[in-house]
Amino acid sequence: MRNSTTIGFIGFGEVGQTFARGLLAKGASRIVAYDILFDDAARRDAHLAKTAAAGAVPAASAAEAAREARVVISAVTADQAERVAREAVAYLAPGQIFFDVNSASPATKSRAAATVNPGGAHYVEGAVMAAVLGPGLQVPILAGGPHAESAATILNALGMNITPVTTEPGRASAMKLCRSIVMKGLEAIVLDCAAAAKQWGVEKEVWDSLRGTYPSLDWPKLAEQMHERVTTHGIRRAAEMREAAAMLKDLGLDPTIAAATADRHERIATAAKETKNP
Repeated sequence: MRNSTTIGFIGFGEVGQTFARGLLAKGASRIVAYDILFDDAARRDAHLAKTAAAGAVPAASAAEAAREARVVISAVTADQAERVAREAVAYLAPGQIFFDVNSASPATKSRAAATVNPGGAHYVEGAVMAAVLGPGLQVPILAGGPHAESAATILNALGMNITPVTTEPGRASAMKLCRSIVMKGLEAIVLDCAAAAKQWGVEKEVWDSLRGTYPSLDWPKLAEQMHERVTTHGIRRAAEMREAAAMLKDLGLDPTIAAATADRHERIATAAKETKNP
């Protein structure tokens, strides 16, 4: 019999580990997790150690992670989200909630829902609206799908911050990715501005000019914060922006800026990693 406080994770990286620690602290009885790195001989031990540190029980497969769970949280990468949903059809039971928190395009989420729901499980999309590490379990998440209310009821009782916003899968992710076009695009622009201004030795003049136009913003501090976020999380953010570009293309709109933002985030993060680990 499935325990309403047992949560399964498919994908157990930084987001899954952060959520697991918070859920256990708020009363979840058990977290069972599967990650593809468990099958990687070179990285298995290190990832199992992180899993244990988060308080989760490692599973040998995604099916095992889901077996006793009331809610199964998919927290993989955007490019794997649909594949995981397709495979889940084989092991999800009627009534189980499949909560997809990946930063995938609305079309991907809609296809995943159309794959999962006919088998009797309940697909719910989750759009994570901020970086997870700061707020942790309290990070705002928009939920979509016919069973978004049920997912929110179960998980909010365990400390999560989920707001059901639509019964139509895809709309919550559209809200997130439209916002990301501005947020990630602004980060890329500000970092390029900061780099050029530094090369020319005109940082003070540039920031003073911008402050005159947008007096509420501390531009030097903002640039520093953006640099930290992009160098640390740029690879993941690039994947998210490629999903935003896919969304725009699906709508018949020009994806050029979103795609360029993805490339810029990836290059900045890659360069920072190579500098740190030459």
